[in-house]
Amino acid sequence: MSETTDPYQLADDAAARLAELTGVERHDVALVLGSGWLPAVDALGRATAEIDTTDLPGFSAAAVAGHSGKIRSIRAGEKNLLVFLSRTHYYEGRGVDAVVHGVRTASAAGCRAVVLTNGCGGLKDTWSPGTPVLISDHINLTGRSPIRGARFIDLTDLYSPRLRAMCREVDPTLDEGVYVQFPGPHYETPAEIGMVRAIGGHLVGMSTTLEAIAAREAGLEVLGISLVTNLAAGISGEPLDHQEVLDAGRAAASRMGDLLGRIVPLI
Repeated sequence: MSETTDPYQLADDAAARLAELTGVERHDVALVLGSGWLPAVDALGRATAEIDTTDLPGFSAAAVAGHSGKIRSIRAGEKNLLVFLSRTHYYEGRGVDAVVHGVRTASAAGCRAVVLTNGCGGLKDTWSPGTPVLISDHINLTGRSPIRGARFIDLTDLYSPRLRAMCREVDPTLDEGVYVQFPGPHYETPAEIGMVRAIGGHLVGMSTTLEAIAAREAGLEVLGISLVTNLAAGISGEPLDHQEVLDAGRAAASRMGDLLGRIVPLI
């Protein structure tokens, strides 16, 4: 384990170790799989290596049910994909640098684009559980940023219009919306969902925005895809439950795998 406290050096160290363990000198596209997305990964291509996240400097074991503490290297066509089968969430209390360490490691490993996925609550009642939605923009309610110091990073068009257009060519039925990240780990109240609606949000969850900001800082092109696993608090009148998130992901695994399998090789 590296003793450096510099998060960028730590990412370089992790990328170097990744190359040693996977035998892949350079990766092209990274994917971060959120809650419910794990069953979709097998459709991406042939796995050339799989390692524990804890084999790399700076990573911790998966702390959330439905996440696998693994990193998989996949060959898809002419591209090497770097797939994180889990992520560190802000609510785990490990700090923002830990949350974005995977994205920074992907950049250090050569990736020029990242696909950020998540399981989330949806505010549109037409989005049934299992519906994929492209993220068009976000609202970060964590009150934190992964950027250190007076570095002013432009977030205009953070979620690549080019990649979103490409996704709609692959699947014209894809809708899009604004993703809102709460700190978690508790779910939102109905009143908070009313606030989200008032400020222009359509999707709510506990991940993604900090990683997207770090990806932009690193120069990565960002594609965000949410899997609506439940209607947000107060819309259906039913209580929210993490098992519901995982069940919806399993039910949608075939569609999600097909979607990623068609999109990722084109990036």
